[in-house]
Amino acid sequence: MDPLNPILLLQELIRIPSVNPEGDPGVSDPGEARIAVSLEKLLLELGAEVSLRDVMDGRPNVVARFPSDGKAKPRLLLAPHMDTVSVVGMTIDPFSGELRDGKIWGRGASDTKGPMASMLTALARVREEIPKLSYEIWFAGLVGEESGQHGAKALASEEHFDFVIAGEPTGLKTVQAHKGSLWVTLTAEGKAVHASAPDQGENAIYKMTTAIERIRVLVIPELSKAEHPLLGHSTLSVGTIRGGSKTNIVPDHCEATLDIRLIPGADPLQIINLIEHAAQGVTVAYQGSEPLYTDPNHPLVLKLASLGATPVGAPWFCDAAVFAAKGMAAIALGPGSIAQAHTADEFISVSDLEAGADFFTKLLRSLA
Repeated sequence: MDPLNPILLLQELIRIPSVNPEGDPGVSDPGEARIAVSLEKLLLELGAEVSLRDVMDGRPNVVARFPSDGKAKPRLLLAPHMDTVSVVGMTIDPFSGELRDGKIWGRGASDTKGPMASMLTALARVREEIPKLSYEIWFAGLVGEESGQHGAKALASEEHFDFVIAGEPTGLKTVQAHKGSLWVTLTAEGKAVHASAPDQGENAIYKMTTAIERIRVLVIPELSKAEHPLLGHSTLSVGTIRGGSKTNIVPDHCEATLDIRLIPGADPLQIINLIEHAAQGVTVAYQGSEPLYTDPNHPLVLKLASLGATPVGAPWFCDAAVFAAKGMAAIALGPGSIAQAHTADEFISVSDLEAGADFFTKLLRSLA
């Protein structure tokens, strides 16, 4: 890998499949193991102390600490995630890393191997200066951000950092606030009979649609009560519903999922209680991610703003919130557009990528 050339570096990163194995990854060998080994080699070449820390079987975080000439410096972590979403349905070769029309194409080009490449290029450019910086510099390639945030949770429990920059395609703006998520799985059970005599069975889809409508009527007004100055109000969306096996059989099983986005300060337990009250006859399971709020007057947020990275809010969630929940100041930042993340023809423009490398170089040098 050539860390001094962000274009070549990103192309190589894209060509290493690192698809999150949850759901249908669309590849026969998902996971982050191969890219972790490649990043370990590169970071060692840049002079860092590197460890592969297993988070799940065959899925390690890559954690690197760069040399420092002082023992009591605050710690700054650059933390992009290594996993990508599924490649199912992509209209381009997901692992080509093709350079065409001023863009680099492939899964992860935007989310989030582009930000990762820009960070690594900056580290390579200032390698000799890093020990003298006012912060001790760390880099981590994290596993599992796209489902469960397992890598961030593991590292946040192992180490403390004074400031964390999660690599995400933010258009080089500082995301210092974002919504959290509450993903809800609803399961309804019924009794299957021939559809010619539906009264003799119990239709699980009917139970589900009734529960969903009760949830919408009860929960959405509550989510709309509070407004955040950057993020607006909390939201609810029904994401999936699956049930039944055949048209002429009364369905005995139905599952649905809800995506709830909560602004900082919203009480997830209150929303959970409302959902359970509304979802009578339907079982409920939850998976959540914290919202993010970092003080816009934090010295490094102000420094980022002075370098051109305006503080903003975002409706999506990321690993920054995991560190913030452990008491660490954290933001998301990187080149590229979130509009390209997860798309069938994902890309990042060369100009955005190069701007990202220049920005992180400027940031590190500003810490002298």
